[in-house]
Parts: sequence; C-alpha cells; structure tokens
Amino acid sequence: MEAKIPFNWPKFKFDSTWSLFLDRDGVINRRRPDDYVKTWEEFIFLPGVLNALEVFAMHFRRIFIVTNQAGIEKGILSHEILDKIHQQMLETIQYQGGRVDEIYYCPYTGALDPLCRKPNPGMALEAKKDFPDIDFKHCIMIGDSDSDIIFGNNLGMKTILVGDKSGNQFLSANATPDCRMDSLSDFARYISNM
Repeated sequence: MEAKIPFNWPKFKFDSTWSLFLDRDGVINRRRPDDYVKTWEEFIFLPGVLNALEVFAMHFRRIFIVTNQAGIEKGILSHEILDKIHQQMLETIQYQGGRVDEIYYCPYTGALDPLCRKPNPGMALEAKKDFPDIDFKHCIMIGDSDSDIIFGNNLGMKTILVGDKSGNQFLSANATPDCRMDSLSDFARYISNM
C-alpha cells in the first residue's frame, strides 16, 4: 500500500524542533494477540523498523516510546522483566544506528483510568518534564490503535496510524489520524524524500 499523505500534511523538513512519539506493540514489534511480550525471545521487530529508526535519528531531536503495559498489573510480567526486554531492544536499535531517547510505560489496566494510560496524556507529560524543550505542536505520534491517535490529537500532535485499519470505525472523531501508512518504513521513506 502506498503511503497516503493528505493534502494538508505539512510539506517541510522535520528540524531540530520536532520530536517523535512511537507506540511499541504493533508499531515497533509484532503484537501478540491477547497476550503480552514476556521475554526477549517473544520480542520480534517488525520488518524495516530498525532501518526506519536509523532514519528518524537523523531527522528528529527526540524520539520516545510510549507504551501501555497492563500485563504488569495483571501479574503476567514484572517491571524488572520489562526493563530487561527494553534494554535489549535499545541495544539492538543503537547497534543498527538508531536512537530512542526514553521509554515511558504505563503498568496499569484501564479500570481506574490512570493518567499514564493512553489515551490519557500522562506519559507525554512525563516526557515534557524530563525534556522541557518538547513542544507538542512540533511532535508526531505514530500508533496502531485509537488510543494512540486520541493521545496524540489531545496533545496537539500530528498523528499517523500505521497498520491495516482501513475498515475500522473509529471510536470518536478525535481518533481520526492526520494520515495513514502501512508501517514505520513508509514514514521513513516519506521524510527521506522530502
């Protein structure tokens, strides 16, 4: 599928003022339906992601991963196991020439509607606290679910929906992305050709 860029999508280079927020499961690594990534062996990078992250490292000032990980509250994995998976992920990304500045995750289910759980803004606000130079109007959020898109839209970010969601009915008008693409590779090709 060809990258679908709407007419109002900005036609400019992403300079040092722009930051990139990425969902994890279904965007960086293969999603495990009705399950969680519980070991490094279960973490499988999606095709082209490592190359895309290398391109992003040249175009964005900051790159963040924001991921809901309710498996921790459910007792399926621990903070320590998740940290080990993320450390190995970061080492692989860096070895391939990419960069991620920080990973933020929410360990809770949606039952109590915690601030940190997307689509709530907690993880972005934590990033802003850690990196005060972030301007949400100069950020892009890439995700594969309604909650990712609502998260970005509510913060004033540009949003990109990746994966095959063409037949989905969105939960609300605020879950409409600025554009849709197959994968991170599509966006990397797009910004490389700007």
